[in-house]
Amino acid sequence: MTTELSPVKPAETELLVITGMSGAGRTTAAHALEDHGWYVVENLPPALLGTLTELVAHSGGSIPKLAVVMDVRSKSLFPQLREALHSLSAAGITYRVLFLEAADELLVRRFEQGRRPHPLQADGRIVDGIAKEREVLRELKEAAEIVLDTTELSVHDLARAITELFTESGPIVLRLNVMSFGFKYGVPTDANYVADVRFIPNPHWVPELRPHTGKDKQVSDYVLNAKGAGEFIGHYIAALEPVFEGYRRENKHYATIAIGCTGGKHRSVATAEEVGRRLAQLPGVRVNVTHRDLGRE
Repeated sequence: MTTELSPVKPAETELLVITGMSGAGRTTAAHALEDHGWYVVENLPPALLGTLTELVAHSGGSIPKLAVVMDVRSKSLFPQLREALHSLSAAGITYRVLFLEAADELLVRRFEQGRRPHPLQADGRIVDGIAKEREVLRELKEAAEIVLDTTELSVHDLARAITELFTESGPIVLRLNVMSFGFKYGVPTDANYVADVRFIPNPHWVPELRPHTGKDKQVSDYVLNAKGAGEFIGHYIAALEPVFEGYRRENKHYATIAIGCTGGKHRSVATAEEVGRRLAQLPGVRVNVTHRDLGRE
């Protein structure tokens, strides 16, 4: 049965639902938000989400930011969360969903280091529990506004990322993470948009440029002055601008733009730096440029 909720003005209470894979950093994210004044409730049963939100919304503005950490690994709990989120939307309550993701190898290592089993592995292996959890959460991950891959993040890196995402005040700012990567290491799982710049001549084959990276001027000049590179970047940013406007209309605040070359050292790095520089000039946009595979052999 769907609980009827009273309409709540989005400005009164900012609601963030935190979920994702076990071991991907939900607790770290919660602590980071608490450090910045969010009221955080952990392990709330999904059926109580609407009731809690309504109570907070009518607290006279004393709790303007509410984060709810939800464990929905159970197949019986997932429908309850879906129903609760539907009720929030029907009542006009604005919310965002943050889904924390991580590679299987890292999740296995974290469970082994903690000397505890995965909650869904039963009599099987940790990887069996992770596979079951991924299947249960697949639909929720696809619907989440923000999917944050914590595989390459330390505890401090994750806390910093959460701070950058959720502590902005004032008008809505669109936060863009422009990430370079190497295709040979895999496409980033949390990328909203992926661009392939392997059409640009590879500095790797130029002996004097090979030791350098796309952050060095000589490599950057070589890449950005290559035939078609400037046109690609200009057209790509022009194509993204209406997307960003749509994000604002839909109250979305975050996107990851991944730019890849073969190894993630030269072309993608130089292009990501230039794309980030140009995007930062757009109004209401905050840009963070990262290089996932820079430094790998």
